[in-house]
Amino acid sequence: MNQKYYIKAVALILAAGFGLSGCQLLSEPAATASPSVLEAGSGRIYPVKGEVNIACSGTYHCEISQVDNTLVINKDTHRPVSNDMVAPAVRKSADGKPIMVPALLNSNSVKVVPLFASNMKGLVNYYVRMMPAKREVHVNFYPENNVDYVERFAMIHEFNDAGTYQLKAYRKRGTQGSGSLLDNASPDPLCIDLLQNNQLKRRFCKQLDTEHQGEFVEADLTKKAVVKAKV
Repeated sequence: MNQKYYIKAVALILAAGFGLSGCQLLSEPAATASPSVLEAGSGRIYPVKGEVNIACSGTYHCEISQVDNTLVINKDTHRPVSNDMVAPAVRKSADGKPIMVPALLNSNSVKVVPLFASNMKGLVNYYVRMMPAKREVHVNFYPENNVDYVERFAMIHEFNDAGTYQLKAYRKRGTQGSGSLLDNASPDPLCIDLLQNNQLKRRFCKQLDTEHQGEFVEADLTKKAVVKAKV
C-alpha cells in the first residue's frame, strides 16, 4: 500500500512539473517574468511595425471572438481558443526597442495579447495582432455584468493601414422624449465606433425598429458632417 501511494505521489509531482513548464512557454524569460502581466495585461497596446492591432472597449466586458475563419476567444470559457495564439504583452528594452514579439507566421496568423483585467471578475480583455488586409471581425459586447446578456457585432473592414484600431461601444443618448411609450421605455440603443489611431472612421448603431429587428446599421458620417457644417 505504501508503495502504491508513493507511486501516485511521484506521478502528481511530475505532472505538476510538466504543467509549470508548459506555462513558461507563454511567459517571459525568468529575468523579466511577470505572471500578473499575462493574466491582467499591461493596460497598454504596443504597436508592432507593419501590423494591425484591434481592441474593444466600452462595456463591462468585450471579446474579439473571431477574425475571418479563425476563432479567437472561446464563447464559453471567454479565454483564447489556443494557448499557441497567446502572446505576452510587448515590452520595451532600455534603448526603447520592442522586445518579446512573437512574429506572425503568415498573413492569416492571429495573436492575442492580454490588455487589462475585465470589469467582470475573473475575465481578461485581449487585443488582437494581425497583418493588414480586408477582414471580417466578430466581437461580443457585454453591456451588463452578466455573461448571459451579449450583443454580437460583426463587421467587414479593409484594415489596409498598419496601426491601432478600436471598437468602442456606448449608449446613444438623447433618443427618448419622442415616439411611442414603448420606444421611450426602451434603453438607449447601443452604438459602436471604429477608431483608427484615435480617429473616427465608422459608426454602427443598433436599430430597435421592426424593420431591422435589432441589427447594427452603419451611420452616414459624411452626411452628419455636412449638417454640422451648415449649422
